[in-house]
Amino acid sequence: MIAAETPTLEQVLRQKTTAGTLYERLPNGRVRCYACGHRCLIPDGRPGICRVRFNDGGTLYVPSGYVGALQVDPVEKKPFFHAYPGSLALSFGMLGCDFHCAYCQNWFTSQALRDPSATAPPKEVTPEHLVSLTRRYGARIITSTYNEPLITSEWAVEVFKEAKRHGLVTSYVSNGNGTEQVIDYLKPWVDLYKVDLKSFQDRNYRKLGGVLQNVLDTIQRLYTNGFWVEIVTLIIPGFNDSDEELRDIARFLVDLSPDIPWHVTAFHKDYRMKDPDNTPVATLLRAAGIGHDCGLRYVYPGNLPGRVGPHENTCCPSCNTLVIERFGFEVLQYRLMPGGRCPQCGTAIPGRWD
Repeated sequence: MIAAETPTLEQVLRQKTTAGTLYERLPNGRVRCYACGHRCLIPDGRPGICRVRFNDGGTLYVPSGYVGALQVDPVEKKPFFHAYPGSLALSFGMLGCDFHCAYCQNWFTSQALRDPSATAPPKEVTPEHLVSLTRRYGARIITSTYNEPLITSEWAVEVFKEAKRHGLVTSYVSNGNGTEQVIDYLKPWVDLYKVDLKSFQDRNYRKLGGVLQNVLDTIQRLYTNGFWVEIVTLIIPGFNDSDEELRDIARFLVDLSPDIPWHVTAFHKDYRMKDPDNTPVATLLRAAGIGHDCGLRYVYPGNLPGRVGPHENTCCPSCNTLVIERFGFEVLQYRLMPGGRCPQCGTAIPGRWD
């Protein structure tokens, strides 16, 4: 007897799909996908750049009904510093990504269809089960993360609809390579949105598989559509750590709103990027200084807890009173008054507070 061949991961994932929403049917059996900024034109029988959305007979099939990673974390780890401090978030992810960052810290899920050494087998799950787990562990927030959530947005919305029925907060942790269509689709269901703004140089984005302008447009759409937005820039020596580039990022954010929190976090050698040195504390402090000098009110150096002085904390921009004290992902003091107001001068601190 000839043993049956073991199915490939791509074949397995094709069985865990449903007809999508974020696409347009075109002549000759082609479709245009709008889940991410690539806006892939996909012929019949082919997948998009993400490898997990594919055209079968003029219908776009998209991931559904599984997770590739599942964990309960503090919301500060996402990171969100101005959204329900001290709360837990159940984090789930699927497989695949529309980028191919050489330093990805979640490559075991995001690059599972490109890299045979990535091992994150899909596990079947329902939205009801994910929401039940969120409540069982006392988490207030449920987050789509680990891989790129935009490319699995139909599944996330299915989960978030169930989450909203139980009064949960919902969030995305994303590369921000979106479209107008996907942001409109998510608007009723996503409360918090973290974007990795990886660089302010288009040539750097091209190396990662993206286009800078798509990400900038998405950040603007998120902000103007009322999502709570926080931005992260992983600072990589020799890649995006120049004063000029950091200043360009800070000015872009200030032009949207000086109240958008900017997390400047430390790179460490990971996945396929082993050449640059790990980011020193001095670089994070320099980035934070640039952000403040440009007019941002809330800049947080990250990934090096206890080594950046008081910069992990939130202070009132009017009177400099300490309102939230942190160590890493732990909240040591929470002093905001109802409505997120400073206890000293009454200034409202922007965010999502109890």
